[in-house]
Amino acid sequence: MPLIDMPLSQLKSYSGINPRPSDFNDYWDRGLAEMRAVDPQIELVPSRFQTPSAECFDLYFTGVGGARIHVKYARPRGADGPHPAVVQFHGYTGNVGDWHERLGYVSLGFSVFAMDCRGQGGRSDDAGSVKGNTHHGHIIRGLDDEPDNLLFRSIFLDTAQLAGIAMGMPEVDAEQVYATGWSQGGGLTIACAALEPRIRKAAPVYPFLSDYRRIWEMDLAKDAYAELRTYFRHFDPQHERESDIFTKLGYIDVQHLAERIQADVLMGTGLMDTICPPSTQFAAFNKIASAKRVEIFPDFGHEGLPGMNDKIYQFFLGQY
Repeated sequence: MPLIDMPLSQLKSYSGINPRPSDFNDYWDRGLAEMRAVDPQIELVPSRFQTPSAECFDLYFTGVGGARIHVKYARPRGADGPHPAVVQFHGYTGNVGDWHERLGYVSLGFSVFAMDCRGQGGRSDDAGSVKGNTHHGHIIRGLDDEPDNLLFRSIFLDTAQLAGIAMGMPEVDAEQVYATGWSQGGGLTIACAALEPRIRKAAPVYPFLSDYRRIWEMDLAKDAYAELRTYFRHFDPQHERESDIFTKLGYIDVQHLAERIQADVLMGTGLMDTICPPSTQFAAFNKIASAKRVEIFPDFGHEGLPGMNDKIYQFFLGQY
């Protein structure tokens, strides 16, 4: 088959090349402490959209930095006793989409929490203020400020905070909370499971936000990663700070968070993916020490992977 990346045999042992900051664990422990100190001020607003089988709410909570985060929350109507829950994360710059996308899980007896990422295409705030550029890209947002002001730090913490909120709902079985998403949603699934170790199952599909230097060296700093090239062209045209920049990006590189995961993991990847190339995905997958499995789609890129959603359903139902 044609190759756009490493052969599969090499992918299975690839460990990534983007630097990991020396204080990485302290950085995230400090972030989690900040998150836990926030009063989430949870608000549930019944949605205009309702069905005979699902109760639907717009859920709001306050995250780090004071941002109000919006979540579409759907739960089985009249459920008897605690039941499983899924937290869902969307693709880059998008939003959680329509209510009907939650209903499949609700019909199986799950509550569903689907989060709008702050500052992207949904209803969550971007309340931060950082020095330097605020070009459209969120990867580079805060890159000229202190590491604690990287925007994706806040977004990663939002995922963990939401998972904790879900676990605290009286209708939810806190020991059966799962996470999933595709592309950015896949990267956020890894971050969520890493920062909230009580997540029991995680299903990231072609995860974004991994191994930034590898992206650069493959000349794939375009499409979803285009802001890396934009940043260097505008703010470091001779790459005098290249090493420092990639090291700072290492704080928000999900491959370095992956080793914290305790959940069972099912990942899906297409070997022809030029948006989130397979090596960057395997950089994270190979660091996961818990039970894990990857589904390979040799002829597919960053697109729908036939049958992958069905596999995730079965995985969460314990049938896979």
